[in-house]
Amino acid sequence: MRTLTDETFTEAVRTGTVLVEFRADWCGPCRMLEPVLAEIDRERDDLVVAKLDTDANPRTARDQRIMSAPTLQLYRDGELVAQTVGARPKIQLMAWLEPHL
Repeated sequence: MRTLTDETFTEAVRTGTVLVEFRADWCGPCRMLEPVLAEIDRERDDLVVAKLDTDANPRTARDQRIMSAPTLQLYRDGELVAQTVGARPKIQLMAWLEPHL
């Protein structure tokens, strides 16, 4: 799973399909979601999974209008195609992702 920053975010989501978790270290649901996202990252060759710490990277969090952690945004070639808020089990997360992949 890639770690993004204010400086790397735009370039990272520019090409391909990228799932970004907007998170914070203090966020319990974010910590619960991390192993699920790591597993998806290992299993899917057609998807890049990344995370961005909203406390350390406030510019991107502001620009993307992130109001809660965790927020998941799915990008395809730089365009935001889907967003969801909150942690969920892998089966539910995949059900949300599949129509967009």
